[in-house]
Amino acid sequence: MERLIGIDYGRKRTGLAVSDPLRIFASPLETVPAAKIIDYLQKYARTETIVHFVVGYPVNMDGRPSEAAADVDRFLPLLKKAFPGVPVTLEDERFTSVLAHRAMIEGGMKYKDRRDKNSVDKISAALILQGFLDRTPKEKA
Repeated sequence: MERLIGIDYGRKRTGLAVSDPLRIFASPLETVPAAKIIDYLQKYARTETIVHFVVGYPVNMDGRPSEAAADVDRFLPLLKKAFPGVPVTLEDERFTSVLAHRAMIEGGMKYKDRRDKNSVDKISAALILQGFLDRTPKEKA
């Protein structure tokens, strides 16, 4: 089935999310060490058809790229080389970590579990992807 993948790329860890086949909602998928992200995605692509990547892009409050944007800038050529026919869209990721924490609290997650950065990263990826899905007509996503 065709899937869109949301990516919250970080220097150490990368959160991933996946769309449902109808491209209505995003679900957290996994948190993977940054050094293994391309291998993970290639393995995932053996069982699911990836039709679009939505990558969170870190920007400051004034809209300019943050320091962490340099990490994403180094990652993007690797992603495009590994998946040359798959479009990549950059999505403003401001506030996704804050919203991920809020979602975990509202979902009743225990404090100890909320401190797990792996959970935050994959929930952030889902928020990044969901924002894209909510704004994009289904036939263009």
